[in-house]
Amino acid sequence: MNRHFWRHSALIVSLCLPLTLLQAHETRIETVAEGLDHPWSLAFLPDGGMLVTERSGQLRRISPEGELQKAPLSGLPDDIHVDSQAGLKDVVLDPEFASNQRLFLSYACGTRRANHTCLARGVLGDGGLTELEEIFRAQPAKAGSAHYGGRIAFLPDHTLLLTIGDGFNYREEAQNKGNHIGSTVRLDRDGNAPADNPFRDDRDARPELYSIGHRNAQGLVYDAQSGRVYSNEHGPKGGDKINLIEAGKNYGWPVITYGVDYTGAQISPLTEKPGMEQPLVDWTPSIAPSGMTLYDGDLFPHWQGDLFSGALAARKVQRVMLEDGQVTGEEALFQELGKRIRDVRTGPDGALYLLTDSRRGEVLRVVPADY
Repeated sequence: MNRHFWRHSALIVSLCLPLTLLQAHETRIETVAEGLDHPWSLAFLPDGGMLVTERSGQLRRISPEGELQKAPLSGLPDDIHVDSQAGLKDVVLDPEFASNQRLFLSYACGTRRANHTCLARGVLGDGGLTELEEIFRAQPAKAGSAHYGGRIAFLPDHTLLLTIGDGFNYREEAQNKGNHIGSTVRLDRDGNAPADNPFRDDRDARPELYSIGHRNAQGLVYDAQSGRVYSNEHGPKGGDKINLIEAGKNYGWPVITYGVDYTGAQISPLTEKPGMEQPLVDWTPSIAPSGMTLYDGDLFPHWQGDLFSGALAARKVQRVMLEDGQVTGEEALFQELGKRIRDVRTGPDGALYLLTDSRRGEVLRVVPADY
């Protein structure tokens, strides 16, 4: 393991007070691995190793000793579309990974003129994946290379949620239940729509839909203690947010938004409308949220039950303090790194792990300063 250290002293900002020092704590940040090509997602293996996806289409393995294996794993999909925001996205282990060695990958598939958010599953072996098969492809095809969503989260019944972006140029379709654009879908492990999905009885709706009205959700967390699902989402210029995701709900994009177009033009005059959900958190100006975790480790007891979201444009991790599902405060962390944070994960060791988004991306490990 490479050990480059930073020390961090945290200042918490209350939602009730303009700027209040609630508590300070120091952390140490270690470099676990470096030289990754725009790493996007991190998964922890039972043996103490890790898997890391690179947006450029590689799946990399880090040994239990912390060594990044030189050769990427073989057996990945052969139609990964890599361009701009397109590429390999999330990697998540099957809930029964210990017995079946299965994992799931999300990625952009197709070509620049006709592409989709896709989901595949495969079996992890020593050198790569076997039995790989695509099990879901968002419809319809769209042109361009932006806004794929791509985060995966398993639910207790072993179904999974997958976020689908609006494709940037297709935002009006996020209100159209006849396609998957700008939605969260719920699938079984074969890629099928479960019988109790909320739109199954709507003849005009895709059966896989779980929620609609999303722009580009890149963080997705299931809280096992409360049963809640949280998702963060990119707004346009302003209007980044965290949503509490519930079955059958409409989250408003682009009918309601707290942001404006990148040109400054108004997208909608509305910030709320009956039948459309309000966010738990609105970030205006934008921070460009990315991967997100709900901390449940033992190394930082004062963090337990809080959300941690990466931020690309703001180059930080944003801690969102929760009490019974309500936001009680926020805290900006690790700004001294000056790095775009692509993913945040709680490790089985209780540490907080960060992925930095660059051509020489890193896996960083956050522990208490005296650990």
